[in-house]
Amino acid sequence: MTVRFESGRICLDLAAQPLGDTGALDHFLHAAGLVPAATPLRALDPAWVVRFRELRDCVGELVHAQLDGRRADRALERINALAAASAPPAPRAVRTETGRLVRALDTEPDCRALLAAVARDAVDLLTDPTARAQLRRCERDDCRRCYLDTSRGRRRRWCSSEACGNRARVARHRAARRADAAV
Repeated sequence: MTVRFESGRICLDLAAQPLGDTGALDHFLHAAGLVPAATPLRALDPAWVVRFRELRDCVGELVHAQLDGRRADRALERINALAAASAPPAPRAVRTETGRLVRALDTEPDCRALLAAVARDAVDLLTDPTARAQLRRCERDDCRRCYLDTSRGRRRRWCSSEACGNRARVARHRAARRADAAV
């Protein structure tokens, strides 16, 4: 299971995830760094997936509304409500058996706390004028991913140069070859 973290923000990465089941959500939460690698999520169940899908959809709706210059009040209200929930457990540095320091949490996070962390990231993104000015939508026709364009000269065109960018370049090359063959 591959999770792409190329958007520059956890909330935008969540908005691009399919979240098919508890395993996919667990993988996302750990890969995104919301939960340290060694921290089990014993309470994770299908209800978490439903709640994270709702947040994913609200973030996507609100971000696209911002890019289109329109309002998405229902999504905004829901994100604000989720952001107001309890904060995730505090991080701690703990020693492994070999003496190396690793990140751990004081307690196992619950669903509300993790939803709040992602919702707060969305609030921070959409209320920060600098970050909001970097917000872009992938130019590939069939991709709806959004990302922060922090490239030099603000010339990034795709959510991922390796995925969408490569597909666009291949399509452009094939079209040029067809045009040359037609002449």
